[in-house]
Amino acid sequence: MNRLRYSVSLSYEVMDPMADFLLNIEAARTSRQVVVAEQLTFPPSIQTTHYTDAVLCNRLLRMRAPKGHLAIRYEAVVDIDHRLDDCDQLSEVPVAELPFDVWHYLAPSRYCESDRLMEFAMREFGGMQRGYARVYAIREWVRNHVRFLSRSTNERTSAVDTIVERTGVCRDFAHLMIGICRALSIPARMSSSLDYGADPTMGAPDFHAVVEVYLSHRWYLLDPSGVSIPTGLLRIGTGRDAADIPFAAIFGKVESKRPFVEIQAVTDTAAGIEMPMFTAKAISTW
Repeated sequence: MNRLRYSVSLSYEVMDPMADFLLNIEAARTSRQVVVAEQLTFPPSIQTTHYTDAVLCNRLLRMRAPKGHLAIRYEAVVDIDHRLDDCDQLSEVPVAELPFDVWHYLAPSRYCESDRLMEFAMREFGGMQRGYARVYAIREWVRNHVRFLSRSTNERTSAVDTIVERTGVCRDFAHLMIGICRALSIPARMSSSLDYGADPTMGAPDFHAVVEVYLSHRWYLLDPSGVSIPTGLLRIGTGRDAADIPFAAIFGKVESKRPFVEIQAVTDTAAGIEMPMFTAKAISTW
């Protein structure tokens, strides 16, 4: 088991008389991820509403803020009890056997135009043996053919743009891998996290996008950017692509400052809580 402590501090200047925010920064609660402790701090005058998606476990915070400065801070301690499986035992699920709630992770979405990637996907991966090995080959292709470059893309960049430009940030790596998987009839989706274990020379800790692929009737996590330690990736939001799970959706004239993120691993040998480590096993936190 791994334990992560993290905090997110958000800072805004609201220019309109009122602005609306929908935040997705709180750690998800799943059968394999337990929120041990948490604290959410914001001005007491702010109107807020909480909502938890019963299927995806996304925890959304809606708030309306008046003109002026708005500061929000969330802190949490999260335990993750990973399921670790032998990769060679995992198989692709025939489309006819997919649960109905998994079907829409086969379809093209805003940033993952799998319909436009089918010819490429079949040419590169169509002849490979199906299963985790093929999915991992897709992950490796994306990691090796796309260069991680901060601020090289924007909110309009899609998987097709990334395969042409060959540069991007974590969400672009994730969108491309998701698009290729869907083009091969492998359900894939995005999970938002934090980049635990990333090289400090890349900059301060930040939000991080990773991929989940559906194999053997379970969701397995992969990081196509390769910048993080996979067992240190806690779950915040889950969706088809980045359009479903922004950490902040803002409605109104608002000036935003860069989020300040902190994350660290906590150990407790007596309780069996260890440092996140790399593993050759397939990882599931669902």
